[in-house]
Amino acid sequence: MLKLGESFLLSIEDEIKINQIFAELKEKYKDYKDPWGFNLELCEKTLKKIVPFYRSYFKVRVFGAENVKDQSYIVTSNHTGQLPLDAILITIAFLLDVAPPRVLRAMVERFMAQLPFIGDFAAQTGSILGDRANCAYLIEHGESILVFPEGVRGISKNTPDYYKLRSFSEGFYRIALQKKTPILPVCVIGAEEMFPFVFHSKRLARLLKVPALPLTANLFPLPSPIDIYIGKEIPIPAHLEHEASDKEIKENVFHIENTIKRMLIHGLKHRRPFFDTVRKPISKFVIKEFRNKGDR
Repeated sequence: MLKLGESFLLSIEDEIKINQIFAELKEKYKDYKDPWGFNLELCEKTLKKIVPFYRSYFKVRVFGAENVKDQSYIVTSNHTGQLPLDAILITIAFLLDVAPPRVLRAMVERFMAQLPFIGDFAAQTGSILGDRANCAYLIEHGESILVFPEGVRGISKNTPDYYKLRSFSEGFYRIALQKKTPILPVCVIGAEEMFPFVFHSKRLARLLKVPALPLTANLFPLPSPIDIYIGKEIPIPAHLEHEASDKEIKENVFHIENTIKRMLIHGLKHRRPFFDTVRKPISKFVIKEFRNKGDR
């Protein structure tokens, strides 16, 4: 029988697999000079530390890995879970559970990139500031990028609004048009339940000059099982240019948003039971208290 904690040690199978993956990636990146300080060795060390949590704590399942081809994508996902753990889990999925493995370059908000230590670590492990020039540069160099068109609004949700998509911004789609790069829709199920009782204090966030400030009943994410769904790629219309009208852009972005919404509905119907077992005894009381203390 496993002792407490043994399930969070890196398995021999995963260590061998990660060694093989990074041998491939080191060959791929041997002549690449990254402007943001991307460090493949740090990625490998970090992955070996957190994969046990990916496997045993969050018990991640990946559906639709066969939809990923050996090409560049703009991977487009719902944003969920109060902290950017969804980005970490998606990135791991594209390393471990997708062939060929790849390092997704996640786009982050400016405030995140400017955080001491965290900003540098994020850049060294593949994340970059999400502006169009950076995205275009990476795609030109054969990379796939990970975007969350809901932005910080996606993770700034109170408990009653979990899994309700915020409207998508459109900048990512103009990049896709400019570089003729297909969209790969992704949705994450289970990350909202990591922090099941959340209230966002807009006043306090403004006072501290941060875009969002979740107040949660638990400081460490709960072991909610995570399902990652990868949809079929959405091709870029050949006739549409990146200077197209806002109306044309919005129509296509709305199609992507609806695709991910349908994936969410499917995923929620098939999610593994966890949230209800945590929520039922105290949810009514906690949610009522959060609402009563909400911003007026």
